[in-house]
Amino acid sequence: MECLIGIKFRDFVMIAADMTNAHSIMVMKSDENKLHQLSDKLIMAVSGESGDTTQFAEYIAKNIQLYKMRNGYELSPKEAATFTRRNLADALRSRNAYHVNLLLAGFDEFSGPELYFMDYLASLTYVNYAAHGYGGYFSLAIMDRHFVETMNVDEAYELMERCVKEVQHRLIVNLPNFKVKIISKNGIKDMPDITAETVKKLVN
Repeated sequence: MECLIGIKFRDFVMIAADMTNAHSIMVMKSDENKLHQLSDKLIMAVSGESGDTTQFAEYIAKNIQLYKMRNGYELSPKEAATFTRRNLADALRSRNAYHVNLLLAGFDEFSGPELYFMDYLASLTYVNYAAHGYGGYFSLAIMDRHFVETMNVDEAYELMERCVKEVQHRLIVNLPNFKVKIISKNGIKDMPDITAETVKKLVN
C-alpha cells in the first residue's frame, strides 16, 4: 500500500515517497522518511516490510560509505545499483530474503542524472520514470501523458504534484503526505512536502 515515485529529467532526478507507516489496519505514523541518502548525490527510496527496509537501507548506505573510505571515491549510481541488486539477489537465495522494493536515483558527473527501478526479486532496470506500490497504477498514467525530459524544477514539481493528487484521489488507501527530493550536479535538495492540503489547492 506504499507508494514511491521517481522521474528523471535532463538535468536532475526528482523522487518522492509517501510518509505513512502502517501495520495491519493501524496507521502508526504519518511522517516516516523512506528516502535514504547513500552519498552526496545518491538517494534510495525503499518500501516494504518495516524491519527489512530499515536494515537493508542502512546496510547498503554503510557499505557505500566504507567503499569511499577505502578507495577515496564514491560509487557511481550505476555501480551502486548493481551492488544493491547483487546483495538483494544473494539474500533472496538465502533464508534471510529482504522484502523491499527500491528506486535508486543519483547524478553521475559523466552520464548525468540516473534512475533505477528494482523490486524484491532483484530485477533491475534503468528508467526515465517509475513507481512502486498501488499508487503506480495511477501515477504512471500521468507521467506517460505529461512527462517531458526538458522540464525545469518547477514544472517537474508540478508534475509530481499531479501524480500525488491522482493517487490521493483514486487510491482507496489514505496516503496524505509525500516527501520530495531532487538530485542534481549540485547535490541533494529538499523540496516542499506534498500534503493533502497542498493538493487541494491544485487546479484540475
